[in-house]
Amino acid sequence: MSKIKTSKTFKDKAKAAENKAATYGDDIDLNNYVNPDEKHPYQKDPSQLAAQTKEIMLGAGIMLDDPGQRSATYLQMDNTPVHFSTRQDGVEVMAVSQALEKYDWLTDYFWKAVAIDSDKYTANVELNNNDGYFIRSLPGQKTVYPVQACLYMAQAKAIQNVHNIIIAEEGSELHIITGCATGSRDEPGLHIGVSEFFIKKGAKVTFTMIHNWNPEIAVRPRTVTIVEEGGLFLSNYLLMKPVNSLQMYPTARCNGKKATVRYNSILVAGKGTNLDVGSRVFLNAENSRTEIISRAITTGGNITARGYIEGNARDVKGHLECRGLILGEKGTIYAIPELKGNLAGIDLSHEAAVGKIAEEEVEYLMARGLTKDEATAAIVRGFLRVDIEGLPPMLSAELKKAVEASEKEVM
Repeated sequence: MSKIKTSKTFKDKAKAAENKAATYGDDIDLNNYVNPDEKHPYQKDPSQLAAQTKEIMLGAGIMLDDPGQRSATYLQMDNTPVHFSTRQDGVEVMAVSQALEKYDWLTDYFWKAVAIDSDKYTANVELNNNDGYFIRSLPGQKTVYPVQACLYMAQAKAIQNVHNIIIAEEGSELHIITGCATGSRDEPGLHIGVSEFFIKKGAKVTFTMIHNWNPEIAVRPRTVTIVEEGGLFLSNYLLMKPVNSLQMYPTARCNGKKATVRYNSILVAGKGTNLDVGSRVFLNAENSRTEIISRAITTGGNITARGYIEGNARDVKGHLECRGLILGEKGTIYAIPELKGNLAGIDLSHEAAVGKIAEEEVEYLMARGLTKDEATAAIVRGFLRVDIEGLPPMLSAELKKAVEASEKEVM
């Protein structure tokens, strides 16, 4: 796939930021990876992909053998879109490169939410081969089943550059499951994903991301969401499989009255894993609301759990909650909750706790017939369960299933 054509101004800004490191987390030498030029063939029927590939994708929540439970499907291998199709009216799903050819107005959304010169990772997406998914719900339309999108890394030691645009038009409702995975079980690679969300007046988007990388992959997502009046953005992030390095700080801007944003994250870091993950919300309009909830477990890895809420308008309300659990003798959790209020009439709060499983809790369950391992597993299972308000029943069931499938690996 050739470079998506954007303006010279974008290219100039990206060029200026080509060597700009991120302001947080570990830096990565991009010269250790290659930008793949190989094109993968288009798959008219993705169920005909290799069984092993489909199994890996299923581990990230992508269902190809039973697409009836999805409103639409998008698949991308490395930097090549290999399938996109829609099963429901009122929803558009296609490659961004195709959407740009179809809609002249789409250029107005490019780099509007995410700053192109944020760092060298955003710059790399603009300056090299890239594509991504375009997902749009039309005004007043509501998805019956989730839209699924898979970003799959097939080539080892490569950079996957992705630029996604998601638009929920006024009064619409959109549910998305994004699964990220890699075909290689032990080869390094780098995923850079830029995602720009636009939630129009009265629209609702639930976005669930499940990562199924390998222990050598580095991941650098860059995501910003703009929410207009009465809009709702509900984000669920699940990472329970090994990864080498993950650095992300998704940001939401509540720019309309009564806009609402909720972030829910479940993180597990095994030995050799370094996670720098957080969520950031700017409450810029009256009566806007946010809640940021994270659960972090280390079994030997390092986790930096960030959270930031800024109140910039009257009668806004925000709550930040971060809880960490250390299993075993090694592993680090660094919780960084931040609140910033810029005027009177705001209500912001936070709570953070990091610790280990209390022996008395284990002993209590053992006294009722459980072994020590069973008691520990029960406590971990309860710790990972997060009740997510507003999640459709089908999506809630799928998220619960994904957590349960990973619990044995955590233990």
